[in-house]
Amino acid sequence: MKLSQEELNTLINSNEAKDLSGFDLSETDLANANLSGAKLSDINLSNADLTDADLSKADLRRANLRGADMRRANLNKANLHQSNLSGASLISADLVDADIIDTRLIGTKLNDANLSKADLIGADLSKADLSGAKLIGANLSRTDLSGTKLSRADLSNTDLRGANLIGAFLNNANLSGAKLNSVDLRWVNLSKSNLSEADLSGTKLVAADLSEADLTEAKLGKADLSEANLTGANLTKADLSETKLIGTDLSGANLRWAKLTEAVYTRSTIFPNGFDPGAAGAILKA
Repeated sequence: MKLSQEELNTLINSNEAKDLSGFDLSETDLANANLSGAKLSDINLSNADLTDADLSKADLRRANLRGADMRRANLNKANLHQSNLSGASLISADLVDADIIDTRLIGTKLNDANLSKADLIGADLSKADLSGAKLIGANLSRTDLSGTKLSRADLSNTDLRGANLIGAFLNNANLSGAKLNSVDLRWVNLSKSNLSEADLSGTKLVAADLSEADLTEAKLGKADLSEANLTGANLTKADLSETKLIGTDLSGANLRWAKLTEAVYTRSTIFPNGFDPGAAGAILKA
């Protein structure tokens, strides 16, 4: 059902419970609208203006929000399960504790948005821009973050197990305490990122840029760091046991109290000046 702008304004301003499920509100002006707790499942809001709108606790399951302008919108605890927000602008939006499971956010602008404690399991955020976003404690397991911009993002204590981060930009990101077990991080830019106490066990970090990263007490057991750039990285007390260090550049890295038991390296591996990998328990591969 398609409503005129006048009919929509009358409905929005009424005191009646807002049930707009299934309505076609594409390209409408809903800036500053109060839709808190509204029933909006299966609604069409593509290319709508929802800047500064209050959608907190709204039911937006399976909603079409493609290309919508949702800058600074309040989506706190909103249900966006299986909705489509591809190409939408959610810059500085509040998505704290929102349900974003299996949601499409391809190419979405989420710069400086707050997604702390949000549930993003299985969401598609490929090529989205999350620069400066807050994702503290968010669940990003099995999420597609390929080619996503996450520079300066706060991903501390997030669950990223099973996520696709190939080609993602994570420079200057905070990943302290994050769960990254067995994640594919090949060719990812993690320069100057904070990975202290992060769990990177079994992670693929082939050719990743970890220059000047903080990996203090990080778990890197059985990870593949072949051809990775770890120049100037802080690996104090890091666990690198059984790690592949084939052709890895560790020049200028801090390996104080790091564990390298049965880590494998080659003659092309570059260690810090004065560091003896054999004495640390590493194995030279012929």
